[in-house]
Amino acid sequence: MTGFVPKDSDYRQRVVDDFAKQNLMRTIGARLAMVEPGRCVLEMAKRDDLCQQHGFVHAGITTTLADTAAGYAALSLMPKGAEVLSTEFKINLMNPAAGRLFTARAEVLKPGRTLTVVRSDVWAESDDGKSTMIASMLATRICLGGS
Repeated sequence: MTGFVPKDSDYRQRVVDDFAKQNLMRTIGARLAMVEPGRCVLEMAKRDDLCQQHGFVHAGITTTLADTAAGYAALSLMPKGAEVLSTEFKINLMNPAAGRLFTARAEVLKPGRTLTVVRSDVWAESDDGKSTMIASMLATRICLGGS
């Protein structure tokens, strides 16, 4: 638990509703698995149409999962009516994206009134249940609007 206190008591519903508007998340089959103040977890099953020529989930899809989880972790701490956008991120792709289930776990490192810094790690789970970290992102998010 991060110990952060959300500025909007209805943060969870706001994140759930916003995530439901994400056409790209529907397209890749990602689902919102968990949201808490300053934390978000997304899950996505492997699909062949999301893989590159070697059979690994494409780096763009891995980055999309990490980026989206980071955004919702940040949004969970922003005031009512706020919108969140990516301003910067760096991702390290550390292992091939091989597995059956991919999980992005994001946690706010430093919330701010305007900018929030988030770490988002992506894990791949194999058929035998072993999890391997395949990517780690350090991201900055900007808060737009809000009360």
